[in-house]
Amino acid sequence: MSGTSLDGVDAALVDLTASQPQLLAGHHLPFGEALKNALLALHQPGHNELHQAQLAGNELARLYAAATRAVLKAANFTPGQVRAIGCHGQTIRHCPGHGYTLQLGNAALLTELTGITVVSDFRSRDIAAGGQGAPLVPAFHDQTLRRSDTHRVAVNIGGISNLTNLPPGSPATGFDCGPGNMLMDSWCMRHLGKPYDDNGAWAASGNVLPALLKQMLSEPFFTLPPPRSSGRDLFNMGWLLGKLQGGEAAADVQATLLELTCRTIAQSIQQNCAGAREIYLCGGGAHNQALRSRLAALLPDCIVQTTNAIGVDSDYLEAIAFAWLAQQTMHGKPANLPLATGAKHSCILGAVYRNS
Repeated sequence: MSGTSLDGVDAALVDLTASQPQLLAGHHLPFGEALKNALLALHQPGHNELHQAQLAGNELARLYAAATRAVLKAANFTPGQVRAIGCHGQTIRHCPGHGYTLQLGNAALLTELTGITVVSDFRSRDIAAGGQGAPLVPAFHDQTLRRSDTHRVAVNIGGISNLTNLPPGSPATGFDCGPGNMLMDSWCMRHLGKPYDDNGAWAASGNVLPALLKQMLSEPFFTLPPPRSSGRDLFNMGWLLGKLQGGEAAADVQATLLELTCRTIAQSIQQNCAGAREIYLCGGGAHNQALRSRLAALLPDCIVQTTNAIGVDSDYLEAIAFAWLAQQTMHGKPANLPLATGAKHSCILGAVYRNS
């Protein structure tokens, strides 16, 4: 899994033979600066972008292969012991309104490099069925995190934040809430030269700017009813700079961005997940202590913890989800959740590149 945060690749080796997935090993491989910059550039139209996209896809495949080898070595596994790789690829355009989403990765090359069957392109079939192709992890959350006696909400805070609502006795739903770490990370890199704000310490040193927060919250996306999804196509540095008046202290902007992430998650839960009692966080944002504390303050009637509290590694939950999605594809089973994506019907997702 490599997501909108553009921090690197998470590889998870997963045993799916039991009722609950078992993480056998995990490995994180960071992006090099050149690849990260190339991927950022591809989010906008540019010179010779088709050629650049193909080159980036090849480089990603090599990185995915290296992550695969590392996680297999950590568990003392051979490629022949693995049924398939579920590879999401790197999203560079997410335009369901125009009928497409684009993830780079060259799955054919990944198969060749690893000697393992690869399942990729999970989102296109859902979009073809009238959905948004995102979020896809709610179907996995429904299978693994649901409890019959407790109303839970799973919140993945990557570049974009999304949630899965798991009310007892009712169908699961899910949607994107808004920016997760994406804007905070970009602002941190711009002003501190660091890829992220460790534990939210920089944000905690600043003050929320009410006028800026109000302007950001006026973005029409936040009032769209679910199902909804978004990405860097909307929430990017240009979007943020267009909201600034000039002269704001950088730490205050960071504090306001953290508040934006927390407010949009909390409001999404309050408006769409009435009665929720347990909130479980995963993704990179789950490490941000300032973010977790603020979310807990905004949701005083809920227990707010990371998924580690229920035995699921918060760093690898999304990678585990794509292993499960790949298994669904290999077994010929639908894996989208129409209530989350807006598709007209359930679909078998993914394209399969068989090793033999």
